[in-house]
Amino acid sequence: MDFNLTDEQRMLQDTVARMIREQYDFESRMKLLEEPAGYSKEIWSQFADLGLLGIPFSEESGGFGGGGVELMLVMQEFGRGLVVEPYLPTVVLAGGLIESLGSDAQKEALLEPLIGGELVMSFAHGEPQSRYDLSHVETKAEKSGDGYRLTGRKAVVLNGDSADKLVVSARVSGDVTDSDGIALFVVDANAEGVTRRGYQTVDGLRAAEIILDGVQVGADGVLGEPGKAFPAIEQVVGRGIAALCAEAVGAMEAACGWTLEYLNQRKQFGVPIGKFQALQHRMVDMQMHTEQARSMAILAASRLEEDYELRERTLSAAKALIGQAGRFVSEQAIQLHGGIGMTWEYAVAHYAKRLVMIDHVLGDTDQHIERYVALTDNQAEGEAAGAPLAANA
Repeated sequence: MDFNLTDEQRMLQDTVARMIREQYDFESRMKLLEEPAGYSKEIWSQFADLGLLGIPFSEESGGFGGGGVELMLVMQEFGRGLVVEPYLPTVVLAGGLIESLGSDAQKEALLEPLIGGELVMSFAHGEPQSRYDLSHVETKAEKSGDGYRLTGRKAVVLNGDSADKLVVSARVSGDVTDSDGIALFVVDANAEGVTRRGYQTVDGLRAAEIILDGVQVGADGVLGEPGKAFPAIEQVVGRGIAALCAEAVGAMEAACGWTLEYLNQRKQFGVPIGKFQALQHRMVDMQMHTEQARSMAILAASRLEEDYELRERTLSAAKALIGQAGRFVSEQAIQLHGGIGMTWEYAVAHYAKRLVMIDHVLGDTDQHIERYVALTDNQAEGEAAGAPLAANA
């Protein structure tokens, strides 16, 4: 496998890194958290001007035509800067579903303003009882004239309180855990019957609880064939997992950098504490975990277009390993800083909080370890029986 970046990929990485370095220092980020929407609309427009909002979309849809590697490069730099703008929920998740299932008219109406920075969206899928089970959908979609009427609740919708539109999953048939029978709908966030309760998450970002009380959606708001949306949901969530893995690597790199700088500056007994061998060993352990995480993030990004079996096992392995590595690096960074590492005014605490949050978004370490084992067992059983792994096993 060739791990060298192309000229275009290096240019993309340099562009994002330069912007984060010049405009996204820690003090500026702290001010952005106080914005009503929880992020800067001006910076979001700059992302659009730089073409970052079109990275994962095809050229036919007006995008850059980038793949997993390009997404990884962007998210890794975002992780270094602790970017608070809603790139994951808008571009990767909601935008990815529209490109995957949307009609030409829907793509023109939604993707064009999204790529242009004029439209912010969120994917409202998780529910109070669903935990990390993607097929667990209790929200109901009942036929109503030419459209549908949606009733249910959605939980921890990333940036759901500031989104202009929501991509909502709802069940048109089947039991609550069936993969068949799930449909996707584009809903105006301010439509009648939509209630949003926004709040700040542990890492300072925004999320919302959403109640849908008989929300009317026309036929033009249905994405794809009703009841057949689960494969697209699974694939787009996979891209989200790869994006989070890359973001975590960037955050770990930054946490290591802050820690190394502190060890070289803080003095004890007249010498920098970085001279103490025990602390050097702990710093090396942090770097080793970061390098392992980087390797898994690269692997996850490179296998997004592989077949179901290989893609899903790789993504679960990457999410589990990077979740563990992120916790280790964040804990070590705080301990090596001492009391200052716990303060809200110091950057290391925010990297630690973000890494903890990343571990819980789209499945935590324990869930992905269990999923990896289940997928591996299913593969072994399928090979023993001479049959391929079922697509939705």
